Amino acid sequence: MDLLEHQAQELFAKHGVPVGRGRVATTPDEASAAAAEIGGRVVVKAQVKTGGRGKAGGVRLAGGPDDARGVAAAILGMDIKGHTVHKVLVTEASDIAEEYYVSLLLDRSNRSFLALASREGGVDIEQVATENPDALARLAVDPVDGLAWEDALRLAADAGLPDDVRDPVATVLVRLWNVFRSEDATLVEINPLARLADGTVLALDGKVTVDDNARYRQPGHPRFADVTATDPLESRAAAKNLNYVKLDGSVGVIGNGAGLVMSTLDVVAYAGEEFGGVRPANFLDIGGGASAQVMADGLEIILGDPDVRSVLVNVFGGITACDAVADGIVQAIGLLTEAGETISKPVVVRLDGNNAAEGRRILAEAALPGVISSGTMDGAARLAAELAGKGA
Repeated sequence: MDLLEHQAQELFAKHGVPVGRGRVATTPDEASAAAAEIGGRVVVKAQVKTGGRGKAGGVRLAGGPDDARGVAAAILGMDIKGHTVHKVLVTEASDIAEEYYVSLLLDRSNRSFLALASREGGVDIEQVATENPDALARLAVDPVDGLAWEDALRLAADAGLPDDVRDPVATVLVRLWNVFRSEDATLVEINPLARLADGTVLALDGKVTVDDNARYRQPGHPRFADVTATDPLESRAAAKNLNYVKLDGSVGVIGNGAGLVMSTLDVVAYAGEEFGGVRPANFLDIGGGASAQVMADGLEIILGDPDVRSVLVNVFGGITACDAVADGIVQAIGLLTEAGETISKPVVVRLDGNNAAEGRRILAEAALPGVISSGTMDGAARLAAELAGKGA
């Protein structure tokens, strides 16, 4: 999960990384009040999970509370690379002398961690790495030993940082390592890490990505989820513990196993070319245990998507046999009907593998309105695409 800037700054402050004063605002009046509390000139910064905010006009200087109100009004609601601005961060303006770059990240290729530092902060680090790779110093960090202060000091020297800031920057790097390790992050980045005119070193911006797989031991992380940027259907699916991703097509897809679902998406997209470019509407993996309740939850989410015009249930029976899956589909539709849900969209079901014939027999005997069995994956995908095309 990527964090917003103000959330990253919160974690930085928690672990002793120096950050400036700032307040989050969701309205122009709140931004004005924040500016009044901070005093003097402030910077109003759009809070979105993308780069290039400054170039898009999402980071602006304000001279005081009244100015901050107008600036916030202009930024709130902006679209920055497809991200709508719902909140801003109002921070004190800083008298910057120099800007640096520091980060820690997961080095997947070497199965370790990597610390980076550069004297050329304040710009895209990808640009620095491409145009002047020698300006980006690298240091492998052992996962067990961590980042020692002496190693951080050597990294600051290798990056060509001035002698008088190497000690404070090394201290920031060690504390940044504490953020990385303690918060189960895969990336922590400060750009820029600024040296102010008075010699203070301050993190003026921050980026943090935390590992969702470690959420079970990070009880404070779920509050960082940006519900305003999450599709409502994805939020509903997450509440039901479903592995669901919204896509932009019209064929709802349910499968058991991520690999099978991914293959189904490809087959649906290929078949859909014959019917005007019909595409899959979602990724939904119900896993190995396709119980009636899980199937009902999946169908409820997919049928609740106004973009869906047909549904494809593609199941390969293994540990969970196809007859159990078929029973689950029958019970699921019964549960939805009892709950007042109308199954108004055709549901194509392809069962293969363990007890597939028995599963198809169960569906045939149930004679559920709108439920159609298909014997092959290609045939099921073509039928679902055709039905979605007719419903357009």
